[in-house]
Amino acid sequence: MLNGKSILITGGTGSLGKELTKTILAKWPDVARLVIFSRDEQKQFVMAQEYPADKFPQVRFFIGDVRDLDRMYRAFHGIDVVIHAAAMKHVHIAEYNPDECVKTNIDGAQNVIKASLHCGVKDVVALSTDKACAPINLYGATKLASDKLFVAANNIRGTQDIKFSVVRYGNVMGSNGSVIPFFMQRKDSGVLPITDEKMTRFNISLADGVKMVLHAIDHAWGGEIFVPKIPSYRITELAKAVGPDCEHPIIGIRPGEKIHEEMITSSDSFTTYDLGTYYAIIPQIPMWDLEEFKTHFNAKLVPRGFNYTSGDNEDFLSVSQLQELITTHVGN
Repeated sequence: MLNGKSILITGGTGSLGKELTKTILAKWPDVARLVIFSRDEQKQFVMAQEYPADKFPQVRFFIGDVRDLDRMYRAFHGIDVVIHAAAMKHVHIAEYNPDECVKTNIDGAQNVIKASLHCGVKDVVALSTDKACAPINLYGATKLASDKLFVAANNIRGTQDIKFSVVRYGNVMGSNGSVIPFFMQRKDSGVLPITDEKMTRFNISLADGVKMVLHAIDHAWGGEIFVPKIPSYRITELAKAVGPDCEHPIIGIRPGEKIHEEMITSSDSFTTYDLGTYYAIIPQIPMWDLEEFKTHFNAKLVPRGFNYTSGDNEDFLSVSQLQELITTHVGN
C-alpha cells in the first residue's frame, strides 16, 4: 500500500508519530520517503538516533511548525500521503493559552489543507479526539473546527485526485501526557489523585490507533470521520490497577474536563454508519454515491438517536484487564 510512496507525519516525534514510523518501516520498508515533520529539535535529535541515515535512508527529519505555511509548502513537495498528528492537546494548558491553541489546532489544520492541495498530495488523514465531540473545552472546540475543515476540504479539491479523512478516538494508552504514565510516575509516592470517582474514559492502544490511520489511508472515500469500537475504563479501576495499595483522594475535575467522553452524539446518528470494526460519520452531502458506499462496505445506518459515550459503553475493562494491557503496552 505504501511502498514507493512518500509519506509525511506532522507531529512525527510524538507518541503516535513514532509508532506510525515503526509500523510503516516494518510493513513497507520500500517507502520512498518518510518525513518526520515537527518543531522540537531535541525530540528530532533523539528520534534520529533510532533511525540513523546509513540504515534508514528513507527517513528524513524536517524542522517546521504547522503554523508556518511557507515551510509546509517546502516540506510537502513530492509527498503522496500526509498524516496530521501535530496538535496542542493538553486541556488545561489550552484553557489558559487559548490563542496558542487556536493557532496550532485550527490555523495549522488549514495550513495542512492548503499545502496538501498546493503540492498535489493524494491522501490526508487528520487525527481527532473524543474531546471534539460536543466539546466543553477549548481544545475540543479547536479539534472540532479542525475536523470540519478536513471534511469540508473535499469540497474544494476540484478535479485533484486527493482525499481528506479524519480518525477520532479516545485516550491512547501510554501516550505522552495521558493519565496512565502520570499514575505510574506517582505510584511510588503512595498517592494517586482521582479527579472524580464517576469519571470514565475510552481506551485505545498505540498499535490500534496506528491501524485506524492506515485503515483510513487505504479505505477512505473522502470526508469520513472514522470512530473505533473500543472499551472504556473507570478512573477508579485504573487507579486500582496501577497502585492498588495507594491512597486515592478525590481532588475534583480540572477546568474543561468532562466526567464521560463522547465520540458520536445523537445529532451525528443521522449520518453515522456501522462498518463493522469502525463507525464512520459521513458528510451530510457526500462527494460520492451513498448507495454505492453502503454496498461496498456493507454499511448500516445506526439507529436514530444513537450516541457513543465512555460512560454508557457496553465494554468496560476490569482491573486485571487494565493491568495486563499496561504491562503489554506501557511497561512496568
